[in-house]
Amino acid sequence: MRWPAIAKALTLAGLAATAAGAVPARAAPEDKAAPAATAPATEAGAAVATDARLAGDKARTRFVVDLDRSVDIAVFALADPYRVIVDVPQIEFRMPPGSGEEGKGLVSAFRYGTFAPGRSRIVLDATGPVAIDKSFVLPPIEGQPARLVVDLVETSRPRFLAAEAEYLANLKRSGNALAKADRPPVAAVDTDTNKPVVVIDPGHGGIDSGTVGVAGSIEKVVVLEFGRVLKAALEKTGAYRVLMTRDDDTFVALGDRVKFARDNHAALFVSIHADSLSDDDFRGATVYTVGDKPSDDEAAALAEKENRADIVAGLAMEDAEGDVADILFELTERETRVFSVGFARNLVGELKSAIKLVHNPHRSAGLRVLRAPDVPSVLVELGYLSNVQDEKLMATPEWRERTATAIVEAIGGFFSRRVAQAPD
Repeated sequence: MRWPAIAKALTLAGLAATAAGAVPARAAPEDKAAPAATAPATEAGAAVATDARLAGDKARTRFVVDLDRSVDIAVFALADPYRVIVDVPQIEFRMPPGSGEEGKGLVSAFRYGTFAPGRSRIVLDATGPVAIDKSFVLPPIEGQPARLVVDLVETSRPRFLAAEAEYLANLKRSGNALAKADRPPVAAVDTDTNKPVVVIDPGHGGIDSGTVGVAGSIEKVVVLEFGRVLKAALEKTGAYRVLMTRDDDTFVALGDRVKFARDNHAALFVSIHADSLSDDDFRGATVYTVGDKPSDDEAAALAEKENRADIVAGLAMEDAEGDVADILFELTERETRVFSVGFARNLVGELKSAIKLVHNPHRSAGLRVLRAPDVPSVLVELGYLSNVQDEKLMATPEWRERTATAIVEAIGGFFSRRVAQAPD
């Protein structure tokens, strides 16, 4: 039996794809695009940022970045939380350690990193409503580096919101062409394959580093490396078509991760993360499924942290609820959740024999990245980077292979049961 026929028999997703009330794909967040640049780039290739600093006070604050060449810039502000976004072409950040951790004046902190292929982003966290007084780039001269400068002044919330509304309105009028370019590349859907599509989602990426371990491990790196190991292990079976939401250090918005899975008709979505807690003795893996109410306080805290990934990158929070409020949608979502829970339980069983798990390892929370209504989805926290032992294990090839093998076994069991249950 061909896999698409099996998938259609398993869930109502096939109906959802053909019925008049089909669930539409969500649009890209409109604050991903940027207004026209204000300074010309002078050389090809990635510029290098060597330093950044803040100066001033609560009335006026200046942000300066030292660059080896001039670059295009686009600067705008977004509310709730208050932040100023600086979009630039791809930049290689060679900042001193700890850059951005301490604020000054109107800026409490800043962060930077890859935002999309060929683009980087700097996000300034503001202490309150601010206005962008000036933004420009000074060219290098007489041995001095090029300097990217943003001047912020204090303003009122109504004025801040008015400026944000004007920016978003201009973005709509322009057709938001740049936002479309920000979307992750979507793999072509192979409609002729008999193999189910499994999407692996390494969390975070680019400007969103995730948590940092006690020995300095960075979550976005740890989960990407594990994702590659898991992909290779799944492909080795020859049973699946395996895709990844990201295969490099690029930021992918939460909504885009879900859309990627749906656009490619995924039969299973596995998001990979590595958690952190203030209690450095706490360790072990956890498997999460989506739930309207968190199963416990820790699950609630994790959902709040992971759901803010878009804000970390400077994006506005999307409304992830209710694209379609009809019976077909509700039935599809309900059945998908049943399949997700079934897979999660099987996954916990396989992982239990391979690695250490937390107490009560299957938990639920309102995780936005698991909200595809027609794709069974789980989020796996590999362990805690705040725990020395967990952090060391996640860096070893042996642990990765052992854990990936357990996940492959669970996926095999999931699809075997689905095929057995599907009508001829």
